Order: sequence, then C-alpha cells, then structure tokens
Amino acid sequence: MAETERHTPYETAQYERYEGGSPEAERLVFEHLAREIMKVQVANRRASGAPDYERVVHAKAALGVENARLRFADDLPAALRSGFAQPGADYPATVRLSNASGMRGPDGAPDLHGIAVRVQVTGDESHDLMATSFPVSHARDAREFVAFAKAMAGARTPLQKAFGLFVKLPLAVGLGTANRMRRNVQAATRHTVNSLARETYWSRGAILWAEAGPVRYLFRPAASGGSAAPHPDRRDPDFLRGELTRRLSRDDIAFDLCVQRWVDERRTPVEDGSVEWEDAITPPIVVARLTIPRQDLTTAEAGSAERRIEELSFNPWYTTDAFRPLGNINRARKIAYQASSAQRHDIRFTTLEPARNRVLDVPVAYVFRVLNRVVPWHRLPLEASLLNLVFLRKVLRRLNLIDTEVPEAPPKAEPVPVAVDERLRTSRSYDGTYNDLSAPQMGAVGAAFGRNLKPQYRPDLFDTPNPVTVSRQLLTRESFVPATSLNVLAAAWIQFQVHDWVNHRRYGEGGKTVEVPLPPGGGTWSNSPGGPQENVMRFAENEGVELPGDQPPILFGNTASHWWDGSEVYGGDEATAKQLREPEGGARLLLDGGHIPIDRSGIPITGFKDNWWMGLSAMHTLFAREHNAVCDALRAEYPSMSEDRIYHTARLVVSALIAKIHTVEWTPAILATKALDIGMHTNWEGPPRNWLNQLGLWLLESHALTGIPKTLPDHHGAPYSLTEDFVTVYRMHPLIPDDYELREHHFGQRLETVGFNDIQGGAAESQIRKTGLANTLYSFGIAHPGAITLHNYPKSLQHFQREGEIIDLSVVDLVRTRRRGVPRYNDFRAGLHKDRIRRFEDLTREPETLARLKEVYRTVDEIDTVVGLFAENPPTGFGFSDTAFRVFILMATRRLQSDRFLTVDYRPEIYTPLGMDWVEKGGMKSVVLRHCPELASLMPREASAFAPWRPVSPAANGGSDDAG
Repeated sequence: MAETERHTPYETAQYERYEGGSPEAERLVFEHLAREIMKVQVANRRASGAPDYERVVHAKAALGVENARLRFADDLPAALRSGFAQPGADYPATVRLSNASGMRGPDGAPDLHGIAVRVQVTGDESHDLMATSFPVSHARDAREFVAFAKAMAGARTPLQKAFGLFVKLPLAVGLGTANRMRRNVQAATRHTVNSLARETYWSRGAILWAEAGPVRYLFRPAASGGSAAPHPDRRDPDFLRGELTRRLSRDDIAFDLCVQRWVDERRTPVEDGSVEWEDAITPPIVVARLTIPRQDLTTAEAGSAERRIEELSFNPWYTTDAFRPLGNINRARKIAYQASSAQRHDIRFTTLEPARNRVLDVPVAYVFRVLNRVVPWHRLPLEASLLNLVFLRKVLRRLNLIDTEVPEAPPKAEPVPVAVDERLRTSRSYDGTYNDLSAPQMGAVGAAFGRNLKPQYRPDLFDTPNPVTVSRQLLTRESFVPATSLNVLAAAWIQFQVHDWVNHRRYGEGGKTVEVPLPPGGGTWSNSPGGPQENVMRFAENEGVELPGDQPPILFGNTASHWWDGSEVYGGDEATAKQLREPEGGARLLLDGGHIPIDRSGIPITGFKDNWWMGLSAMHTLFAREHNAVCDALRAEYPSMSEDRIYHTARLVVSALIAKIHTVEWTPAILATKALDIGMHTNWEGPPRNWLNQLGLWLLESHALTGIPKTLPDHHGAPYSLTEDFVTVYRMHPLIPDDYELREHHFGQRLETVGFNDIQGGAAESQIRKTGLANTLYSFGIAHPGAITLHNYPKSLQHFQREGEIIDLSVVDLVRTRRRGVPRYNDFRAGLHKDRIRRFEDLTREPETLARLKEVYRTVDEIDTVVGLFAENPPTGFGFSDTAFRVFILMATRRLQSDRFLTVDYRPEIYTPLGMDWVEKGGMKSVVLRHCPELASLMPREASAFAPWRPVSPAANGGSDDAG
C-alpha cells in the first residue's frame, strides 16, 4: 500500500496512511466499495424476502430508546477534557442495541451484537458512537470488510454460509487472509449471549480525541448496571428483546464508556482494525456513563420511539473534527454507510445486471468489435445495428464517464446529519440541488462539468494553428448549405435545450480576457462597439474552478443546472423563479399579451436570455404558455391544490414533456434513420413488441426491456454531470441561417425578409410581437436550417455583439475547446473507440476542403475537434457525425437515467394523474396546436414538428408574394 501524509487541524499524519498514496486516490477506492456494499444490500434483501432494504450490518434491533443519558465523569482526566467531553457534562442520548448480521434471524443463531449511541450536545452538534461485541474486526481494512460482506451476501442456511466462508472468501482475499478472518469471526460468534445489557462493546477502530490523539473506546456494563442475565428460552427467536424489556421494567441499564489511548503504531495500530489494543498495553479509562432509564417498552410511545430510531442512520462521521474517526475502515465507513443508508431509505438505488447479461456480454461485445472493423454499426441490418448500439453504449458507459468533481478527501466530520426537506421529494429545486437526494449537490448550479475523455491541456498549442485562419479557411459560410430534412424550429429547439443544460461563467468587464492574434494579412478587429481597430481578437475568459496542487486550470463549473429541469424557462435560482411568476405567489408565469415580458433594454425577463433571437423567443413564449395551460388544468382538476404546488407540478410536467420531445421527436428528426427512431422511442417507451427484439434484449441488456421512465436512477459508476465533450459536440451553430423570410400562414404572403442581426438581442421581441407567434412558427417551420458541415458557419455569428463585446463565435468555439482541454479530433475519435485517421484523405475527399485542411494543419493530429466533426461524412440520414453521435448516445440516455423525476419519481403520486397523461399524450405538435390551433393543417402528417411544414402558396390564394 502506498503511503502519504496529510495534516488536519488536529495532527494525525503520524497515525494515518492513505491507500493509493493520497486521500483522493483512496476516495476512488471507497466509492467503488460503497457500490459493492449496495449490491450486498440488494442480495440480502432478495434472500430474506424483506419488503424493504435492511442495514448492511446490524439489521435486527433488540432495543431502541430516545431517553438515555451520557454523563461524563466528574474526575475526567485533564488530558481527555476537550469539546463536549467535560467533567460532569450530561447529554441526552439515543441508543440502539442490535444483532450484527445484515439479515434478521433468530437471536440464538451465532452472531455478533452491537450498540449505536447518538449523543445530542446541541442542535448543531451530535456524536455517533458505534461499537461491536468483539474487540477486533475480522477485516484489516475496508477492502477485506467488503470482500467478507460480498462472500456472505444472501447466505441464510449453514451450507450457504459455509460456501461463503470456505470458497467465496478465499477466492476474494486469498487463503491466508480468509483463514485469519474466519478465525476471528468464529471466535467472536462462539460466545453465548443471554443479555445485551451485560455485554461489552468495542469500537474496534480508532477515533481522534482532540489533543489527546487516537483512542479506541468501549462500552462495558457498569457495576450498578443491574442483575446478571437469566438463562433465556432460546427457542424464542426474539429472546434478547424480551430480556431487555423485562430488565428495563425493573431497573436502569448502565454502561461505562471507556477509552484506550494510543501507545505506538506496532501495539496500537490505527490503520489495521484486526489488531486488538490489549488492556495490558493501554488500560481502559472510564470517561463517562451511559444510562438507559427504567421504562415500559410495551407502550405505544415506546413503540413510536423505536420506529423513529429504525429510520435513523448512524455514522461515526456524525461528530466534530476534534473527534473524527481514524483509520482505513473508518474512513471508508462514511461513504459506505451513507450509500447503504440512502439505499435503505429509497433515495439511492442499485440496479443489478442479470447473470445471463454478464456472461454473454464479453463474447457478444467481442463479435461486434471485430465486425465493426469491417462494417460500421449503421450499415448493419436493422436488428443487428440496434444490438450493436446497445453494446457500444455499454462500452462508453464503462470507459467514458469521468468524474471531475474535487472529492471530499480526506472525509470531513458532520456535526449533525442533515435531513432532506420534504418539499424536495416532490418538487424540483430551483438550482438543481437534491435531484439525487443522497448527493444534494450532484448536477446542481455550480457543479463541475465532467469528462467523457481524459483532458489534454496544451498551452503551447492554444494558438496553433491560428484559430482565425481555421475559421476563415474552413468554417466561414461561403454559400448557404441547407439541411433539407429539417426546419428552422429544429435549430431554435437545440439552442433552447442547450441553454437549459450548459453555461460556462465568463469574467465580467475588467476581468481576464483571451487574446487571439490576427494572422498576417488578416486585417484588424474591433472588440467592442465603437472601439478601436486592433490586431487581436479579445473576449472574456471562462472562470475556472480552483484545483489543489499543480493541476492545470481545466475544471469549470456549470452556471446552469445539469438536469433537464426547464431552467431556461424557470430560472436557476429562487429569486429569478419567483420574479417570473404572477404576483402574490401565483402559479402561472408572467406573460404580456401572450409574450415574454421585457425589461428596459428590450431583453425578455426569463430564465436564460443569453444570445437571444427570435427563434429562442418563439420557444420560450410557447413553453411559458404551456406552463400556464398546465396550471389552469391542474387548478380545475384539483381545486384544493395550493398555488405553489400547482406551480411546481406544472414545472415537472413541462420539463418532462420537453425531455420527451427531445428524445422521441427532435433526435429522430436530426438522426433520421430507422435504427435511431426505434432506439430513441425505446429510451422513452420501451422496445417494439416483437419477439426478436424482446429476446435479444432479455439475453443481452434486460434493463432496456422497458422505457427509462420505468426504471430506477442509475449513474453508471460516476456522479451525474454534463461534460465538456458533450458541450463540444453540441456546437451546432451552422444550423442558424443568416437570412429569414417571414410569412403569414393564412395566404402564404411574404411579410418581410430579415437578417439574423435584425431579429437578435433586443430586436427579437419587437419583431415577434409584430409578426405574431403563429406566423413566426410557420415561417420557421417552412424554412430549412443550415447543414452541420464545414464552410457553413453563419456569418452573422462571426461578427456577433453581446454584453459589450463583439466576437467571432466560430473563433470562440475553437479557442474554448482548446483551452478547456478537449482532445483534438484524432485523439477525440480514438478516445471514443474509433480508428484514428492516418491522412487527410481519410477525413474528406472533397478537393477544395482537402487542400485547405492541408494548408491549415501540419498533420492530421492537429485538426481541431470541431473541424473534424464538421468534416466527417456522416451516416446516411444523420445531421451530424458518427463521432459526435458516440457522445450523444452515451449522454442522451444518461440525462434521463440519472434523473429521479424522469425515472423512479415519474409517477402519478408526484406528477398527478393529469400531469402524467399530459406528458404521455403530449408532444411538440400538441404544444404548438394548443397555443396556435390555426396551424393544424400546415404541420407534417407523418413526421415530427421539426420536419419541413407544408408551405401555403400565395398563388393558390389569388395573392401576390408580398403582403399588402
């Protein structure tokens, strides 16, 4: 085991050694072990037949009381006086006594026993003390502990337990270690227990005792702790509980809390839980007395207290920094106990892969890997291509989800456990917190972007080749190339979605800037309206997240939440969200004559308004109206529902409807193949009901047999976040046309022709009000967006004004991607399990493009990611490249699968029956027609609302092409 030293406010470096060489490396090990513990919990639940998850250990309680007291000794030694440990200090305590097994069984079965004590010092400070009825652990460290738990998972019969101890355990840890662990367990369980009140309980792991350093503690029966234990009737499966009930009806139960002080690493090790701290070496010192007062445990009041205690989660890390746990097993206990408790309380989930899927996974994946060297997935027959995609996604989930959040390492003490706000169980928070109730900050505003590929930070290549040259030679639109299978609503939609998903914070005026030199002969550039002509392009730098050590500055926080929560409509914080609602806490969103209200600058007052233009305005207007329609329907259906509940339910409904539209309508429109149409509908609805699909998924990926909304949340081994690579593949600015023809939908007459700059920023709102929402949707519905390819970047975005800057957005795209450490195109391909290109001709055969690529880049390894993605020849029907699609297929399901409001809490109890029906029957067409019913005859019959609409011919109506 590698070793390192870290200092804490109380010096522990001389006692603790971190596995893997650092707290951060050890944390990764513990996260894996926590997931394994959750699997043990599932196995125990299945074996026991219990309707709910039990604790991983100490499942069966014999006693739970809330009225105990812990009083420190009047003569507490001076060296041990610190924090809450003061002479005569007296605190209320909650006590739980239990068997140690992870499954409930008869009290007479061989087992250890345990005590858990929560000492409540103040409302802001508590200390959990946990001990077991044997002085040492069977496990030296957390790895051994989890290996033993896995070996014994689900074992109920003597034969199953013997198989676990003598076969599974040696295979996991080796014969010598297994023998030592087995001897410890057998010695511990050989002891006959007649009363839990007369047992001694040892912490078995060390804790810090402030300046006194490490100690182990134990609870031993006090001399005045009552009579000796009688000989119980061992045929009674609950005799220990009965004995405690009878004992407490007559007497108090008392334990002395004793501590053993650290001597040296050899005789009193901190890291090795399997070594006893012997009394002869470090005699126990009495520091306090725990008293459970005489009481009647058969009353309703006592029963209620016991039920409350069973809902508690004890964790030795519920303490202060001065008394924090020490050692490998203890450090692992924080994350492992939190994971186990979260699963027990149904706020964290484990989905086990069936054995048949695991067995067939390796050979079938190998077959597809070999096959794809000859035939890519999109050229296979339909059924084979669908299974190929299933296995491609499994590979990507296993290898391309990288957690970038700075972990809590070493673990920190928590003075009190934090309870979940009950309102957040049924409502999305304003800022994305508590979507995962077990990890409140996961995916919230400010959470870091993850990675699908290991970042490559190359400051020496930030300006190589010059990004202005790249833009002008390879990206600039020379003539508009349309995407004829789509309409401009598809372009507006994806920007509407991206604004919900991702936003990097930029430094404000006077903050850090990026300077890009113009190439020789490249002219000059004005970086602000009316500013001087310069030989550099200058724009605001992104604000990064501070990283420890010498790590490169390539971690960035998302100023939007990572969840699919409609934050572009509702806002990403409580103040914004409330500002957008009708006065006096009304449920509806504010609208001005059916349009988004505007501020003094003419910019709308909405959740996210950067880069505003008429297409975004149409989407925001449409879904603000949709929210209000849902509110009205809920109010009519459920008249007793409060306005606040109506608002939050409507937000759930609208956000889920947006997610569904993107999944089953927008995506199949831009990836127009039969395989993707089936695949995306499978994500939401489940697979087609034919025997071949059903059999194939049952054998190979049974979790896909239902739509994702019918499954449990699954983060696939990495905390949920959107990624920098995801941001890169969603750079789809070529979809935006430079020119727009606005027409009225009754007679098809042209109203006016405008450029993008005429309908962006403050001009967008006056234009949409003049044109009307129905005419705007019609005009965009009959027009094509640009194709996502080289030489098709909108010129209007190459001279784009925002927040006092004039920027070339194509240059910004290139620079941002480089500076954020996203690998260049060839490494990007390879990281997504595609063959590297060896020459420029492998990317394109178009002569002019090929010549420019060779002129701009010295080697294929220099090609910018965005350029390579645009240059690829996509699969037939695809609107973007197969390489980009690989990030897409990974993240498209992840956005649904990780979100509890789109999985386990996508149910009538949360959404209401009306809300569920609204989502299930709704789609983009129904949204448009609810608010613009006059467009019904113009929308595609057999395609989504993002396919080209039917244009009305002015000649057919006896009119000219111009209105008036």
